Amino acid sequence: MSSVLELPTPKLEEWRWADMQALRAAADTVPRDSGIKPADLFLDVEGPRLLFVDGVFEPAHSRPGPVKVARFAPETAHPLGSMAEGEGWVLSLDPQVAMTGIQIVHLGSGGESHVPARIMLAEDAVATITETYAGSGWANRITQMHLARGARLMRAVRLVQADGFVSIRDEAQVGEAASLVSIFLGAGGMGTRIDGALTLTGKGAFAEMGGALLTSGTQKQEAAVAVRHEAIEGSSRQLWRAVAANRSAASLAARVEVARHAQQTDGEQSLRGLLLDRGATVNLKPELEIFADDVKCAHGATVGELDKRALFYLQSRGVPESRAKALLTHAFVAEALSRIGEEAVRAAFEADAERWLEAAL
Repeated sequence: MSSVLELPTPKLEEWRWADMQALRAAADTVPRDSGIKPADLFLDVEGPRLLFVDGVFEPAHSRPGPVKVARFAPETAHPLGSMAEGEGWVLSLDPQVAMTGIQIVHLGSGGESHVPARIMLAEDAVATITETYAGSGWANRITQMHLARGARLMRAVRLVQADGFVSIRDEAQVGEAASLVSIFLGAGGMGTRIDGALTLTGKGAFAEMGGALLTSGTQKQEAAVAVRHEAIEGSSRQLWRAVAANRSAASLAARVEVARHAQQTDGEQSLRGLLLDRGATVNLKPELEIFADDVKCAHGATVGELDKRALFYLQSRGVPESRAKALLTHAFVAEALSRIGEEAVRAAFEADAERWLEAAL
């Protein structure tokens, strides 16, 4: 399949920073033993567990509970998302049902794998999901979500593959008074393309998609998210942090669209980049397209280096330079991870970031 991959090109504006060469190289890698024990990838959280190895469901290390495994082809126009058909997982909750602690782990050994997912929450249903990507190869995923009135979904996605590439496509419909929060952490050595299209279709809907991308060496990571407000009194938040070391590159594109009748919309974008070395690159692209006149939308984008005055202050108090840099960088990243609701999950993400910092600084 990889020999006939038809991939987007940088000639398209929305794909200008995407590293399709790294994706193609990851798809062509020969599978090898990762040496990773699946049990080590699950967090110490009670709840359903599913393991996919090279895109294939592994029942021996899974206890799906209400999460179903099924083969299907998602309906999407997204060029990478449309490839993610085959064996995937489905979560469908009835009204007022709560299911927390769900974990989905993807372990790759090389080559390419494609897994679709579908999440459907009925009125006032609640779910929390943690997804982990480890190993190598090209992991291509699409998650399509539908949240009915008052439903709440919290997702935390940790990307810790040693190498290869992870491409993620999120598509969501968020209904009246429903809430969707998705937080990502890219703290591995792989390339990434995190792609989101969130539509707020109901009055008072809320959607948040953000996180932190940490890059080093010659690595490239990217997130491109578009949030569309189609109903009144909706609110959205896109808070992303990027840290780039050596000659790596991190790219963040965030877009908010407000339809003409989506009055009293409140949209926030905060894109910030931190350069640990002069040869590193952070690209930021915030966009607002507003057709309503009663809205409160704000965006900010900044790229800089560590505050020299703060570094001097810490060193003057006896903190070694490397530790001072780590403390300031950790605080910069922690802001993006603070929205993860489950303490054990948030702690695991912070530990992933800390390990990355120890290796990069």
